[in-house]
Amino acid sequence: MSGYGGDHLDFRGGEFKGSFTAKAEYREHAPAPSALDALPARAVGFTGREPELRELLAAFDPADPSESCAAPEAVVVAAVSGLGGIGKTALAVEAGYEACGRGWFPGGVLFVDLHGYDEEPVTAGQALEALLRALGTEPEHIPGGADARAALYRSALAARACERGAVLILADNASSPAQVRPLLPGGKGHRLLVTSRDRLPQLGARLLALGELTPEESYDLLDRALRIARPHDSRVADDREEAALLAVLCGHLPLALQVAAALLVVDLGKPVAELTAELAASRDLLGHLNDGERDVRAAFDLSYRRLTPEQARVLRLLALAPGPDASDEVVAALVGADAPPVRDLEALVRAHLVERGRESGRRRWRLHDLVRAFGVGVVAGDAGWVEEGDAARGRVLDFYYGWAWAADEWLRWLPGSEVPGWFGGRGEALGWLDGERSGLVAAVGWAERERFAGAAVWLAACLGEYLEWRRYFDDSVAVGQAAVEGARRFGDRSEQAIAWNNLGGALQGAGRVMEAVEAHTRARDLYQAVGDRRREAGAWCNLGLALLEAGRASEGVEALTRSRDLCQAVGDRSREAIAWHNLGIALRVAGRVVEGVEAHTRARDMYRAVGDRHGEARAWHGLGSALEEMGRVEEAVEGYGRALEVYREFEDWYRAGQVLHDLAVVHEEAGRPAEARACWLQSADAFTRAGDTAEADRSRTWAEEQQEPPPTPPLTP
Repeated sequence: MSGYGGDHLDFRGGEFKGSFTAKAEYREHAPAPSALDALPARAVGFTGREPELRELLAAFDPADPSESCAAPEAVVVAAVSGLGGIGKTALAVEAGYEACGRGWFPGGVLFVDLHGYDEEPVTAGQALEALLRALGTEPEHIPGGADARAALYRSALAARACERGAVLILADNASSPAQVRPLLPGGKGHRLLVTSRDRLPQLGARLLALGELTPEESYDLLDRALRIARPHDSRVADDREEAALLAVLCGHLPLALQVAAALLVVDLGKPVAELTAELAASRDLLGHLNDGERDVRAAFDLSYRRLTPEQARVLRLLALAPGPDASDEVVAALVGADAPPVRDLEALVRAHLVERGRESGRRRWRLHDLVRAFGVGVVAGDAGWVEEGDAARGRVLDFYYGWAWAADEWLRWLPGSEVPGWFGGRGEALGWLDGERSGLVAAVGWAERERFAGAAVWLAACLGEYLEWRRYFDDSVAVGQAAVEGARRFGDRSEQAIAWNNLGGALQGAGRVMEAVEAHTRARDLYQAVGDRRREAGAWCNLGLALLEAGRASEGVEALTRSRDLCQAVGDRSREAIAWHNLGIALRVAGRVVEGVEAHTRARDMYRAVGDRHGEARAWHGLGSALEEMGRVEEAVEGYGRALEVYREFEDWYRAGQVLHDLAVVHEEAGRPAEARACWLQSADAFTRAGDTAEADRSRTWAEEQQEPPPTPPLTP
């Protein structure tokens, strides 16, 4: 064996023992083949990915001065990574065709599938044998060792560059840097494009991570797939709303979308809405995303089988997490540890099975919706893992209950009482609740299972004040309904009463007044049955407000009077202050404004006596409204101002918006349009911060149009 200089080796006279086999795909050609034919066919219906395609082409462009390796001898490596089924190969092949169409690779294109996630991945040596054959090397001249093959491969590419020009090598489906590194082609302007489910930072490559398609790209893929099969098939175009829902159910994952399109193609009589309904109702979504040839579950399973036992366990448990993502603390609770398993999580991120993010400075972890469905399915298939998952859910409920209870204590804390622990203050408690809201609401939903009913009901009771404060009424209704069902399973009438009471408040906030009346009535009756007079007083109070909103003012006054009297009987001054304030509202609605002023004044003084500054602000607001109705405008303005000061301090932006609206009306009626406009604009800003865009838009409209004084919005109790 002798050398001819550089990497070119002469194997004549060498002895090689044994056979070697390559699983890699290749096209065999004459001694000087046109390797352009090695590219697989373009993906039918390829759409979207324009930014990613531009980035790859920029990496391949031999004339692009932005490349840090712009010298003609340099090799640029690009690595496209992403979740199984995300469309890595389709993008890489499309980029190959585009680059060749621009004449950048006159030496041709080589393609090798490394089968990196099969049970027996292609080795680097096998891949090199396939590539050497594709370059026209006779089999008997291919050496046995991987290093020798790599040297011959680089020499063959160098010769190819001199004869024809640069070559693009596409190494598809790599699972490790070791598979790819020997395929680096050397200089002469060659390019290596790698696809992998794992990020491969060790290669020094330009990394391009693919995410799911945009909603518009998903729509285009579905529509194009149907029209390729039958040009006049307009089912997707005729029902864009259902097509958008179908794309969501497919997680905007190209493979899942292609399977869904294929299911529609084979059944011409099936509307998009019918397939969407089937997928939405299925208890095995991934089982439906299978067209006989392509299988989303199988694609994920290839990645799952490569995980270590520890990584696989983390993935399974993370799939059970409540909410769309999980904080470090929730992950730690899931796995039963004091700290999250960061090394395993980072490995899952590199494998594109987990996504990492941050929110308010806290690290969070998220699964693609279909990966979550895959993980849930894996757990369901093994009795031991089901029990492990239930234990993990129990730990999460315990964790959430402890912290939600502590946060709720801060929201209800009054100066002079014992300072709650765990959080540094009210703002920190609200911040934690904001960050965990989705998970907290979802965890309460576990109340449908008897094993978790009690803990979920207790957790729900800790969320009522927060959800009302932030005005998340849809979440509040969902929590309330789950708590009612859980309390029924739990079999505790006191817990049922609390759940019905909280549900009533949520329904009232959501504008479902008659349902709220029914819920509060049931709560009142249950409290009476168990002899809880203090909470019965609260139920009477809430019932009175619901009756008031239902247009039954006299019944509302009666119910609120009962609430006040019960509070006095049990000596609950805090609840008595609330009852006085709400009674003031009811009396005004009933036309008894003077009595309303007296009630709000009593409420203000009592709130002040118990140290409830936020409650005192509500009383000032109500008193201001009552005084305005009596024509005592300057006193009303003073009351509004006192309320506004405290609302801003507490960051209660919705009520601040209401006060500013009322002040704007006062200025408008007094003939002060500039002051009115300023207050309406401030009101719009406050409503925006509260998340009520409809009220914000109305305030801006009144500010700009200077119409007649608008009606006063209902005063929040």
